[in-house]
Amino acid sequence: MSNLSADSDLRRSRVVQEKNPPAAAAAAVGSTRVLVAIALAAVMLPISVTGPGVALAEMSGALHASAASTQWVLNAYNVAFTAFMLAAGSAADLFGRRRIFLSGVVVFSLASLVAGTAPSILLVDVARFVQGVGAAAVLTSGSSQLAHTFSGAARARAFGIFGAAVGFGLAMGPLISGLLVGAASWHAVFLVNVVLGAVVVCLARPMSESRNPGARRIDLPGVLTFTAALMLLALGFVEGPSKGWTGAATLGSFAGSAVFLLAFVVVELRSSEPMFDLSLLRRPTFVAIIWQPVSIVFAFAALLVYLPPYFQGAGGAGSTESGAMLLPLTLPVFILPLFSGALVKRLSVRLLLAIGPAVLAVALLLMTLTDPVSSRTGLYACLLLAGIGIGLAFSVMDNAAVSVVPPERSGMASGMFNTLRVAGETIGVACVAGLLLTSTRQQLSASGGSGSGAMADDVVQGRMDSVRDAGGSDLVDRAVHGLQHGWNVVYVVLACVALAGAVAIFTMVRDRDMDGSGAV
Repeated sequence: MSNLSADSDLRRSRVVQEKNPPAAAAAAVGSTRVLVAIALAAVMLPISVTGPGVALAEMSGALHASAASTQWVLNAYNVAFTAFMLAAGSAADLFGRRRIFLSGVVVFSLASLVAGTAPSILLVDVARFVQGVGAAAVLTSGSSQLAHTFSGAARARAFGIFGAAVGFGLAMGPLISGLLVGAASWHAVFLVNVVLGAVVVCLARPMSESRNPGARRIDLPGVLTFTAALMLLALGFVEGPSKGWTGAATLGSFAGSAVFLLAFVVVELRSSEPMFDLSLLRRPTFVAIIWQPVSIVFAFAALLVYLPPYFQGAGGAGSTESGAMLLPLTLPVFILPLFSGALVKRLSVRLLLAIGPAVLAVALLLMTLTDPVSSRTGLYACLLLAGIGIGLAFSVMDNAAVSVVPPERSGMASGMFNTLRVAGETIGVACVAGLLLTSTRQQLSASGGSGSGAMADDVVQGRMDSVRDAGGSDLVDRAVHGLQHGWNVVYVVLACVALAGAVAIFTMVRDRDMDGSGAV
């Protein structure tokens, strides 16, 4: 029946277009404005994840901030972005996707203004947390609004552009922020969002409203328990590398997260209008798709953050050169999603979703045979292969997430999908930091010599001059060898995560489940 209804709607739409060409043209212009507004917003959000790190050194000096408080400029945004994603998706279904989208852009822009003009690091940290809440609202409502505005091949193209925008923001965030800091100051990294936000609001104001007609209220107990669980989980992974994975604060965060997650499940099972319908987890296709971004961004975000210091330290590259060395990785991420429509015609969504992390896993394993000192050609080839795998996944995974459920529940699906995507970025960066430091330190200790802990801190962050001053070229060689060993461990672990995602997608996803009907 759903297929017959869809065919009937399509025929009526064609009749309207034939009888009223101006109305059809106006609708096309309106949908283009929606796409441009959401794509521009999708660029802002990931730039705010990867970009501000470039400004931390200048910011901490100008505001006389400690290293710990400065680090929360990154952590506060990531934690809030992660924790409020599902709540924002539910709010979009209830109050309207347009309303939540515009509200989120305004909150994001005002918080950026506060962060860019703040006289203290504490106010910057608070503003960044609020900015993360706004970002969660923008991302979930924006992607579900695309699902409402477009259908069929047009939806695939729209989400391809959306994926390219997200990839562009993630990939080019450090370079764009570096240019802004060089041309102006650290303030510009945040203030540019005020200008972009104003443009997005102007473009999005004519956007039509959409909501879930069956939603009647916000599931407040579900929002509170789930948000608390995600915040504590993210906090544990953020603080683990610095405070110790077995420390009381870290273990307490993980234990609290488990308690709140259990409470969330109990609350949702008893609720007549749950924030997240747990029955969706009975669908293997949905489970595999919402976990799929973790297998991709877990590696991608970590590589973007930690490869530049590796290139600068072990490889001896300058800051500009190290950014350019990432181009083979980043260029495919925002180019391939532009061709998502053509890719879907030739390969099924299921195959594209599985091929992406599988290619990434192969590239990561091959990277264990390279290093930035002796085999840059091989390194570039592996980075390009990794970028192709990530780009293939980015081209279809947003559309797949909202296509596996009925349209009225697209906000809920988008919220869960993007929650896990941003959680994967946050947790991936934190886990790789601890793994890289620990494995490098162990290798340096095994090779002999004192001060291995301090040396590992220096080489992981690219401070090879400190090592050279302490012991000359011999010590530098030992440090580089230890760092390369640490990266080989990281590559293998990230490859295992990506391969697990590929296997899960290939074995659990069924293409017929992604028609938007939500049928199993």
